[in-house]
Amino acid sequence: MYITFTDSRYLFLLLLIPLIIFIYVLTLRNSKKKALKFANFEAIARVKGVSFFSKEIITTILSSLIIFLFVLSAAGITLHRQAYASSFSFVIAVDVSRSMEARDIFPTRLDASKETAKSFVDAIPATTRVGIVSFSGNTYIHQDITDKKDLMKDAIDIIDISAIEGTDIYEVIITSTNMLRGEEGGSIILFSDGQMNVGELDNAIKYANRNNVIVNTVAVGTTAGGQTLYGTSKLNEDLLKALAYNTEGNYFQTTNKEALLQSVDQILELTKKEVSIDISDYMILAGIILFVLEYLLINSRYKLLPF
Repeated sequence: MYITFTDSRYLFLLLLIPLIIFIYVLTLRNSKKKALKFANFEAIARVKGVSFFSKEIITTILSSLIIFLFVLSAAGITLHRQAYASSFSFVIAVDVSRSMEARDIFPTRLDASKETAKSFVDAIPATTRVGIVSFSGNTYIHQDITDKKDLMKDAIDIIDISAIEGTDIYEVIITSTNMLRGEEGGSIILFSDGQMNVGELDNAIKYANRNNVIVNTVAVGTTAGGQTLYGTSKLNEDLLKALAYNTEGNYFQTTNKEALLQSVDQILELTKKEVSIDISDYMILAGIILFVLEYLLINSRYKLLPF
């Protein structure tokens, strides 16, 4: 584990810390000289209930720490460590066509998809980057690629059935693949009942392969089917299996969510690699907390307490 700085020029400001200490030592010496004028100063201090130098020592230490933390933040401190992380960034694509209202998967196909997608987000390492899209006759990006799990889950929560007719898997593969450009590796996790009626599956597979994107498919529905406003909608396993296997992905079923979560490591392809974390914001937060503590020490009733 080691640290680096995005702008090390700010580190020269750390010279302010020895300057503060030097000023404190000078003040301390002058205070001692004044104290020596009193033959029985220690007795006076006990009577007064005062410790002559301790408050100044604490405020000096706090001031030094505050400067230290703020300078590190300004310099852009980054922590590098070895950790298990995913070799891939992901786009979670959720089918929101009318057939996803069917209740052959409790409570509905769409709700089961969202629940499983959030379970996947909970299971991934903190550094894994994920984007969220929904698709029907067109594709909508709810959340661009991010490593913030709260943003991923918020985006999943707001997904709802689309008023736009159709299920265009070709377009969602193109959109999701384009979102993964520039990432170290790309993988799509597609939740759908496989009822594709717009676009060509072969073209979707070719586009994913051409861009080295793996498509993992999650079948949402049953082969017996479920009722919708337009009649019975059955799961199209063949299409989802073809999409997964021809892009070197995996095929899962929502009815066996436990199997999906147990296969998270297989999907993620976890490897031990260097992970970089910008901790500048934490330095600022710690500095603000110490600043408030110092302010209370100097300006509140605590300054009357002996140390």
